[in-house]
Amino acid sequence: MNSNNNIASSKTLFGHPVGLFILFFTEMWERFSYYGMRALLVLYLVEEITSPNPGLGWNKEDAGSLYGTYTMLVYITPILGGIIADKILGFRKAITVGAILMSLGHFSLAFEPLPAFYLGLGLIIIGNGFFKPNISSIVGQLYPEGSTKKDSGYTIFYQGINVGAFLGSILCGYLAETIGWHWGFGLAGIFMVIGMIQFQLAQKMFGKIGLSPKKQKEFVADSADIVDEIAEVEEEKQIDELSELDKAKKSKVETQRLIVVGILAFFSIFFWAAFEQAGSSMNIYASEYTDRALEGNGAMVFKVVSSLISLLPVGILLWLFLGTFKVLGKEYLGAMSFMGLSVLILAGITGYMIYDQFQEKSAEVPATWFQSLNALFIFTLAPLFSFVWQRLAKSKYNPNGPQKFAIGLVLLGLGFIPLVYGSAGIIASSDEPIQKVSMIFLVLAYLLHTMGELSLSPVGLSYVSKLSPTRLVGVMFGIWFFASAMGNKLAGSFSPYMEKIAKESSMSDFFEILVYVPIGAGLLLFILSFPIRKLMHGIK
Repeated sequence: MNSNNNIASSKTLFGHPVGLFILFFTEMWERFSYYGMRALLVLYLVEEITSPNPGLGWNKEDAGSLYGTYTMLVYITPILGGIIADKILGFRKAITVGAILMSLGHFSLAFEPLPAFYLGLGLIIIGNGFFKPNISSIVGQLYPEGSTKKDSGYTIFYQGINVGAFLGSILCGYLAETIGWHWGFGLAGIFMVIGMIQFQLAQKMFGKIGLSPKKQKEFVADSADIVDEIAEVEEEKQIDELSELDKAKKSKVETQRLIVVGILAFFSIFFWAAFEQAGSSMNIYASEYTDRALEGNGAMVFKVVSSLISLLPVGILLWLFLGTFKVLGKEYLGAMSFMGLSVLILAGITGYMIYDQFQEKSAEVPATWFQSLNALFIFTLAPLFSFVWQRLAKSKYNPNGPQKFAIGLVLLGLGFIPLVYGSAGIIASSDEPIQKVSMIFLVLAYLLHTMGELSLSPVGLSYVSKLSPTRLVGVMFGIWFFASAMGNKLAGSFSPYMEKIAKESSMSDFFEILVYVPIGAGLLLFILSFPIRKLMHGIK
C-alpha cells in the first residue's frame, strides 16, 4: 500500500497532483540534455576532421554502430538502477545520483580530447540507469490505486519529456552548428545541473514516496502517515491470514499481469527498432539527402515559423511555472527560484538564437532541426491524446493497453510511407550527384511517428506501473527499458544499410522494410490483445 498523504499528492494543479509538475521539470531538463546530445552524436561522429566545424571523421557504419551501442546501454542500465533503488537507495536518492553522473558526463563531452568523449558517454550511460526508471516510478505513486487519471498523468509527464527533447534538439543543435559541437554538449550539462538542484530542494513534499526501504519504515511525519503505517501492517496481517488457496490465486494474478508487461515490452522492441532511425539513418537522410536551402520568402517564412515554435514551449513552461509557484511558492521558495531561473535562462538563449537567425539574409534549415519535430508534435498533440484517453476511459470503446500499442505500431509503419515515396529516385551511386528531396517527406514521417509514439510510450509507462506489484515496480521499469535498449541497438545496427541498399537498388527499399515490420507486429498484437486482456485481471 502506498502512502500518498503528502503535499505532492494532496495539492493539485490542473486536476493533477502538484508533484507531477515538479517531476515534469526535473525530467524535462534530463531529456533536454539527452536529446540535445542525441541530435548531435551521429552528425559529430561523421563530420570530417578538416571541416570548419570539425568532427571525428568516422564512417557511417562505425557511427551507426556506436550510436546503437550507446543508446542500447542507456536503456539497459535502468535494470540495475531499478534494482538498487528498490532494495537500497530508494527512488529519490537514485535520481540524485543519476543526475550528478549525467551532469559530469555532459561537461566531459564539452572537452575535445577523445578520452573525454568516451568518459562522457560512460557517465551518461551509468547516470541514466539510476535516473530514468526511478523518476517514472514516482509518477505512478502520486496517484491512488485504480485512479483513472494515471494514464492522463503519464501523458502530461511525457509532454514534459518532449518539451525538453524539443528545446535540447533546437538549442544544442544551434550552438553545435554555429559555434562548435562541444558548446552544444556543454549546454546540455548546465540545464541538467539546474534540474537536479530544483528536485533536491523540493524533495520533502513527496513524503514517504521514493524513500529507501529503511527510511520508509522509519518515516513518520504526521498522524496521517501513522494511519497509513497501521493500514499497511493490517494489510500484511490480512495477507498472512489468507488461506493457501487465496495466496495461490493472488500469486497467479500477479504472475499473469507480469506476463502482460513482458509481452508489451517484447512488442516495443519492434517499435523502437524502427522509431530510433530518427537519430541515425533519418538524421543522415536529413543532412545529406534533403534539400534544406531556403532563399527569399521561403527563408523568411522558415525564420518566422521556427521562431514561433521555439517560443511556444518557453511560453508553456512559463505558464506551468506560474501555476506551480502559485501552489507551492511560499513553502518551497528555493525550488521555485531555480525553476524560475531555468525558464529565464532558457528564454534568454532562445531569444538570442532567434535574433541571430534573423540577421542572416538566406537560410539553410539545420539538419538537427528535424530532430526537434518529434518533440514538437508531442507537446502539441499530447493534450489531445490525454483528452481522448480520458473520454474513452468512460466508454465501452476504450481500447486496452495492448490495443493502444497495436495502434502505435501501425501508425509508426505508416510514417515511413512518405520516405518510401520521397526516396524512390535516390540511388547512392558514387558516379552521380546526390539527389536531394523536399523537406515535407521528413515532416510527414515525424508527424505519423509521433502519433504512434503517443499511442504506445506513455501508455506503456502507465501500464507497467499499474500491472506491477509495488515491490517490483522499479525492476519492471528496468525490464521495460531493457526492451527499449534492444530496439535501439537494432536501430543502430540496421541504419548503415540505408546507403548499401540504395547503391544496389533504391533507398525506398530500405524504408519499405520499416513500413512492413511495425505494421505486421501491430496487427499481430491487436489479434493477441483479446486473450491478453484476460491476463490483466481487470486492469484497464
